[in-house]
Amino acid sequence: MILMAVFCALNLLGQAYFQDTSYIRNPDYGISEALFGTWWTFKAALFEELIFRGAILYLLIRRLGIKWACILSAVAFGIYHWFSYQMFDRGLIPMIYVFLLTGAAGWMFAFAFAKSKSLWLPLGLHFGWILVSIVILSAGPLGDSLFVLKEEGLELGGWEQLLFFLWQTLVVPGVITWYLIKKYNQP
Repeated sequence: MILMAVFCALNLLGQAYFQDTSYIRNPDYGISEALFGTWWTFKAALFEELIFRGAILYLLIRRLGIKWACILSAVAFGIYHWFSYQMFDRGLIPMIYVFLLTGAAGWMFAFAFAKSKSLWLPLGLHFGWILVSIVILSAGPLGDSLFVLKEEGLELGGWEQLLFFLWQTLVVPGVITWYLIKKYNQP
């Protein structure tokens, strides 16, 4: 959970840096809002983990093997986020972007489940990321939270946008996958 929180913070703070802006404390965000936001993100992560990494993935792993079961879970997770992010009226490129981002996360969470044989690891990874993004750095459906951008930043350019896309789709899932292979000593 902590590692994913750090990865998410690096992602969002890095984007703010390249957008030439910074985060400031939201004076209107108190303990009750933080508790509500934390509970909301925990329930969201738990719901998604139970749906996508619960019994169905367990059965798919037994039937198809880890690789294909994790791929299928990742695809389903990516498609699910088209609905949860209401992507259908935003065009093909944003839909592909969301599918790749969330599909990569889906792979990482599914692989974590497959290797650890527990929902705790994918839940911790998932919760760590969305807690920072939604409750701490206001990048989610709950609006302004603990820290907000001081001002609207510059639009990310092609290289900067590619850098953060690769961070989320290759680097973070790659590091977690590599770690899990090393920890559980199985390819």
